[in-house]
Amino acid sequence: MALPYELLIGLRYTRAKKHNHFISFISLISMLGIALGVAALIVVLSVMNGFQTELRARILAVVSHIQITGAGGEMTGWERVAAIAMGQPGVIAAAPFVQAQGMLANGETVRGALIRGVLPDQEDKVADFRPHMKNGRLDALLPDSFAIVLGSELARALGVSTGDPVTLIAPQGVVTPAGVVPRLKTFRVAGVFEVGMYEYDSGLALIHLADAQRLYRLDDRVSGVRLKLDDLFTAPRVARLLASRLEVNAFISDWTRSHANFFRAVQIEKNMMFIILSLIVAVAAFNIVSTLVMAVTDKQSDIAILRTLGASPASIMTVFIVQGALIGVIGLALGVAGGVALALNVDVVVPFIERLLGTQFLAKEVYYISSLPSELQWRDVTTITGVALVLALVATLYPSWRAARVNPAEALRYE
Repeated sequence: MALPYELLIGLRYTRAKKHNHFISFISLISMLGIALGVAALIVVLSVMNGFQTELRARILAVVSHIQITGAGGEMTGWERVAAIAMGQPGVIAAAPFVQAQGMLANGETVRGALIRGVLPDQEDKVADFRPHMKNGRLDALLPDSFAIVLGSELARALGVSTGDPVTLIAPQGVVTPAGVVPRLKTFRVAGVFEVGMYEYDSGLALIHLADAQRLYRLDDRVSGVRLKLDDLFTAPRVARLLASRLEVNAFISDWTRSHANFFRAVQIEKNMMFIILSLIVAVAAFNIVSTLVMAVTDKQSDIAILRTLGASPASIMTVFIVQGALIGVIGLALGVAGGVALALNVDVVVPFIERLLGTQFLAKEVYYISSLPSELQWRDVTTITGVALVLALVATLYPSWRAARVNPAEALRYE
């Protein structure tokens, strides 16, 4: 089947006449501009996706997917609550916890901390402390051992390391004839963890559940139950389902609510970067406008001849739309190919550039995430491709409309 003549002429017009290479140069710049903008968008959004995933993983190493807290901070019969939760679709693990405020002291150094009592073997199922242990072991938290695992920043502030003693001061005091005396207990540092989130590294300490119950006089009560899901993004739905199934008065919170502001800020930043970097593609699309305007001026006599041969204004318009669309599609293809290749190899390209320049973009001494993570999402690639293609096509409309309005008689008057 023969191709439409509009398509053939449009493809040929992509190259200017031999005596006018400037239009071809502008066309090349437009292609490269679109390619650069599309590639930059893909790479930047992939890196931001990687950061978002990395930060989510670090937060969920400490924060469970769903947390069920008893009314007033205390819960009896946690086994029954855990059994009901485990019966819900998507819940794969449950672990009890005791959570309370405390003061940690080493000599004259005192720091406030969030004290969490856990069962190490069950805590491993709902959190990921074990891979983040700098030294020591989580298994060293045994009942009646009064061992404690500290965050790295908290241990550094107290000036303690594995094996050192540290005094835990509970806020609930003991009434004596001399007044209220706070309860003190000496713990031995059994390990230090570092998850890469300052909030937890500087303010969280883990002890055994039985030691926490004894220290805070809870008997067999706990603060609540922490849950892990097979799909963390179903946490809001599972939390709503649990709220209707649980038989106890409890507060249910999922990770999307407990850190809503943080993840919302990351998403807003990603959206703003998409808008800002889309301006690069928009500028390249405006270059297509200038390219086609000059092409229309250069091809006026050709347009007039085509009109006299019977070509309709719509056909003339189609010719220049094809020319502009070809510039946009080639630039878009180059940008998608380059952006995807770079996004998939950021972990190789960035270290190479760092070695070449003799510097490190994200110093380990300053940033917890010292390498650029990248996660390519094809949904982002599809969106970027669609936006760039629409901008390129829209940019062809005005010059093509001008070409369709060329008067053959006027164009051929001086030929």
